[in-house]
Amino acid sequence: MVNIGVDVGKASLDIAIHEKGLHWQEDNTIEGIGRLLKRLSHYQVERLVMEATGRYEFELAQAAYNKGLPVCIAKPLSVRRYAGAVEQLAKTDKIDAAIIAEYAAVVKPRATPQKSKNLIAIKNLVVRRRQLVNLRTQEMNRLKIMGKTFEVSCRRMIRALDAEIERMEKRLSTHVEQQAEWTEKHTLLTSAPGVGNTLVYTLLADLPELGTLNNREIGALVGVAPINRDSGKLRRKRRVQGGRATIRTVLYMATLSALQCNPVIKAFYRKLVAQGKHKKVAITACMRKFITILNTMVKNKTQWAY
Repeated sequence: MVNIGVDVGKASLDIAIHEKGLHWQEDNTIEGIGRLLKRLSHYQVERLVMEATGRYEFELAQAAYNKGLPVCIAKPLSVRRYAGAVEQLAKTDKIDAAIIAEYAAVVKPRATPQKSKNLIAIKNLVVRRRQLVNLRTQEMNRLKIMGKTFEVSCRRMIRALDAEIERMEKRLSTHVEQQAEWTEKHTLLTSAPGVGNTLVYTLLADLPELGTLNNREIGALVGVAPINRDSGKLRRKRRVQGGRATIRTVLYMATLSALQCNPVIKAFYRKLVAQGKHKKVAITACMRKFITILNTMVKNKTQWAY
């Protein structure tokens, strides 16, 4: 059994086999990936680990999945922290590949499940919609500060972006309908006041663990669970930390909406404020309560009831 580490670059792949002490380089192309997988076919691969780079690792991961290899797409921060722990301060492509392979052998990260083509399309559409919404927000801000001179131009761009966002949402709806197990989840989640399609699509695409974890775990995964920071007799203030930033951002906006229309979240927020909690702290607590409610709804397959 061997552990493979791959340092993924835009143009090249640096490969290291931890148990054999081997290193070589291939082009990050269809041909280069083919040569890499052909060479790996001579080994019994325990896990093939690569860092998440955004998009550059996508072709390699899909090709490896198709060959039946156990693929793990690791967080770059996790690998760098491991490198710091073993005091590997130098950083080159060759060293990085060796560190990733060693990380695979020592830490033994869990394999990353393969996503279907439809699920990949949904994630890409969610990301593209988020990009378009950000662009529209920028144009809305420019509309306020650029004055009458550029008002027509800004409004023209906003209309174009609105139309493109609408097209992305229609395509999203089509793909979600094709994902059979998501149809029921979509119905359950949208039954809760304050939950719209934006939050639902984000949760379905970026939080597949929803409904499979307990409330404490789902809160920590999103990054809205307070983390203890105690040492000896010292008891520091607990703070939220880590988690998935994209989900947290969308959940924050949905929670602001829920404060107006969701009776449970509204009452909880008012109770915390009445107890003297800072409003931002109260909103964070409401985010945690909101995601745990949605997690329970999906786990128990029950719609909103109040």
